[in-house]
Amino acid sequence: MSYSVEILQIGYTQLKDASSIYANGTVSLILGRKKIIVDTGSPWDKAHILSKLSQLDVKPEDIDYVICTHSHFDHIGNNNLFPEATFLIDNTIIKKEHYQVYDYSLNPFTIDKGVYVITTPGHTDNDLSVIVKTNSGTIVIAGDLFESKEDLLQPKLWQSMSKNPLIQEESRKKVLAIADFIIPGHGNIFSCHVKVRI
Repeated sequence: MSYSVEILQIGYTQLKDASSIYANGTVSLILGRKKIIVDTGSPWDKAHILSKLSQLDVKPEDIDYVICTHSHFDHIGNNNLFPEATFLIDNTIIKKEHYQVYDYSLNPFTIDKGVYVITTPGHTDNDLSVIVKTNSGTIVIAGDLFESKEDLLQPKLWQSMSKNPLIQEESRKKVLAIADFIIPGHGNIFSCHVKVRI
């Protein structure tokens, strides 16, 4: 069975001043034999996410996996909506009260044929990205590894948010080498077939 990706919410980042920003994370749904949510937005997004799922005839209890690209507030705020799911976050796989440490750098975590999770550190120490093979090409849901399409030509946009820019630059190169499309942490999906300045 082939997989497809629906964006439930397009994230954004807007600088307010030198010390504060307005931001919210992108929320994605992967549909196929398994149903997967990637990032769950902020707590005030609950009604919107439930409404979008309902429009796609998906109930919260239908979700098999919740993958958090990293543990920042605007990416994990509605994890509690999916109590039956298996959670992948940081270096841990969680099913209800069972926690398992997993080293994604040694082995990508395979969810199904054509859907797997890799480590892409830099923005934080434990960032994860989800690779989805679709009929339209390879989509990488990358969290804040890429803030938005604009950071391809304006590196300061992602570098200013990075815990380790040198490591993040390597992770970005790895993803750009395999992706046809990227869903960033704070913007809409974009094609990778554009000129890039890293």
